[in-house]
Amino acid sequence: MPRSTDLITPTDRGLWCAAGNFHIDPWRPVERAVVTHAHADHACPGCEHYLASPATCDLLRVRIGPDIDATPLPFGKAITQGDTRVSLHPAGHILGSAQVRVEDTRPGAHNDGTWCVSGDYKVDPPQQQDPTAERFEPVRCDAFISETTFALPIYRWPDRARVAREINAWWRANAEAGRTSVLLAYSLGKAQRVLRLLDPAIGPIGVHASIPKLSAVYERHGVVLPEAVTANAESAPDLKNGGVIVAPPSASSGPWVRRFAGPEGLRIAMVSGWMRVRGRRRWQSLDHGFVLSDHADWQGLLDSIEATGAARVGLTHGSASIMARYLAEHASLDAFVVPTRYTGEGDGENKADGDEDEAPTGAAGEAGGDAVNDQAASEAGADA
Repeated sequence: MPRSTDLITPTDRGLWCAAGNFHIDPWRPVERAVVTHAHADHACPGCEHYLASPATCDLLRVRIGPDIDATPLPFGKAITQGDTRVSLHPAGHILGSAQVRVEDTRPGAHNDGTWCVSGDYKVDPPQQQDPTAERFEPVRCDAFISETTFALPIYRWPDRARVAREINAWWRANAEAGRTSVLLAYSLGKAQRVLRLLDPAIGPIGVHASIPKLSAVYERHGVVLPEAVTANAESAPDLKNGGVIVAPPSASSGPWVRRFAGPEGLRIAMVSGWMRVRGRRRWQSLDHGFVLSDHADWQGLLDSIEATGAARVGLTHGSASIMARYLAEHASLDAFVVPTRYTGEGDGENKADGDEDEAPTGAAGEAGGDAVNDQAASEAGADA
C-alpha cells in the first residue's frame, strides 16, 4: 500500500510530491504540474504552471491554450524543485511522452529516495521502433509507478510491419471495390502512428479536423507524415474514390462520416490494442479491427518493471490489482495499487471527444475498459 511517508503520494488532485511542492499529472487545477504527456487524462487545464518535455509543451499549447505558463525540460536534464531533483526520460507512448524521475535530496532520505512515475509508456523492439515517439528509456529507481492498461497475458502486440501490411491490404481491397475506408484512431498519438503506416500510393488520405494541428507539432519536431487533406465537404469527392480517412472514434457515426461514402459505401475499422480481445469488433459494429497500441503489452510491462530495479511498484489505470498480485507472487516485489480517477484509460466522462487514450467505446460505453478486460481475463488462459 502507499505510505504516508512516501516521496510521492496519491491525493484527491492526483499524485503529490510534498518535498518538491508539485503534482504529477494532476486531474484538477494545481499550482505546479509536472506533466508526463498531453493526453487529456494526464494534462489538466487550468494549472498555474506546467513543466513538461519540449514537444509536450507544444502539444499542451494546442490542446489547452497558447498562453499557458509551460516550461520545457529536455530529456535527461535534471533541475532542482524544492528538496528534490526532477528529470524527464522518454516513455515511447506519444511524441514527447515522459517518465518523471524524482530524487529526494533531503538529508537522511530513506531507502525509497528515488521514484519514477511512468505516465503511459510503450516498449518497441529496436527494429520496430515507431518513429512517432521517442524510444522508451528504462529508469533505475527505488520505487516505480507503472500504468497497467493492458496488464493481462492476452495482450501481446503483433509486429508493427505486419499490422501495416494488413491495414494497407484492407484499404486497397476497399478502394478496388469502390468503398471508402475509415480508420478510427485517437487524434493525438494513435492517429500519427496510423498515418505513418499508410501507403499513399493506394489513394488519397484524409484526416478529421481534430488531427492537423496536432500532426503539425509532430512535423515541427521532425516526424515525417504522409500528405493528408482535412476530411470535409470540399475534399469529400476525392476521398470517396478509394481514399482512407483517419478519425477519432467519436466521429464514427452520424452525418459527418456518411458524406464520405463511396459508390459501394463505407468500411470502418478500429485501430487499438483492445482489438486483441475476441468479440470486441462485434460489440462496436465494426467491419474490421487492427491490433496496434501505444501502450506496453503484458510482456513489455513486466520487462520494463524489472529493468527499473525497483523494490516497490505502484500500479495504476486498468488491471492494477491483477498486476500487483502477480508481481507480489512471482517477483517478490512490494506491489500496490495507486488510486486513480480513470479506469483503464476509458473514463469518457473525464475526457473530451477524441482525447481518449486507447479508450474502448460502443456497447460497454466509454468506460468499457473494465468490461473488455473482464472478457480478456477469461480468455487469457487460452491466449497466454
